[in-house]
Amino acid sequence: MSRPSGPVDLRSDTVTRPTPAMRRAMADAVVGDDDYGEDPTVRALEETFATRVGKPAALFVPSGVMANQIALRVLTTPGTAVVAGRRQHVVAYEYGAAALNAGVQFIQLDDGDGTLRAEDVRMAREAAAHHQPAVSLVAIENTHMAASGAPWPERALRAIVDAAGPVPIHMDGARLFNAEAATGVRADRLAEDATTVMCCLSKALCAPVGSLLAGPEDVVAEARLARKRLGGGMRQAGVLAAPGLVAHLESQGVLAHAIAPETMRFVTHHDVDDAGIERALTALTDAPGGDAP
Repeated sequence: MSRPSGPVDLRSDTVTRPTPAMRRAMADAVVGDDDYGEDPTVRALEETFATRVGKPAALFVPSGVMANQIALRVLTTPGTAVVAGRRQHVVAYEYGAAALNAGVQFIQLDDGDGTLRAEDVRMAREAAAHHQPAVSLVAIENTHMAASGAPWPERALRAIVDAAGPVPIHMDGARLFNAEAATGVRADRLAEDATTVMCCLSKALCAPVGSLLAGPEDVVAEARLARKRLGGGMRQAGVLAAPGLVAHLESQGVLAHAIAPETMRFVTHHDVDDAGIERALTALTDAPGGDAP
């Protein structure tokens, strides 16, 4: 049997392409100047997302990194600390942007299983009484990319909320709807105790670009100003809102991506079928030193 043409692309779930229905929606989108708040398609997307995650308001931004960085800018104070897992995207994969954009530092906790321990969060907060920076935000990631896409159990989420006390929580929910599918718990329930939550449209969902940040109306209003200051103000953005390598594997027709030394990332998504998964597993097994799970 001949091998199907084209690579099995497991580098990321961001490599998906818009579906024909999405392309039609982009072509037919009713648009206006979003920088003036006049793009009806963007407004509809923001309102739909806010309802979906149980928040009063939402903001459409170009990328998940910008959504995270805006959350840091509007929820923290320069000179304070953000409690987060050491392998979270906002800590490890945003090129140190938090220090540049928000003037904060991270208290990095162990997150080997994708979650944080409540007692570690409490200890970080209590350290402010001992000449340590005050904690202005707790950031969590659900699902946790570096922990093989592990979703947070509800019990663990509740424990972090209790440990955070009055400190706001930002949920990097780039793949929150994956967590919803995996756990059977609705996205609005998973995000109900977070002050802000962001999700990516370009992760596995086939949309070509864009993320959303949701939260209280006053926070989102400030976030809209922060988006402008970061150069994220957009004009006729309805065309974007409408669609709501690697190593030895490339020679076998499989694309993946290294996220750290000796750590490869393989992400399934809409465009990878069961046959593609089998090809990837075969390539991993056949690779030098390979031993696919």
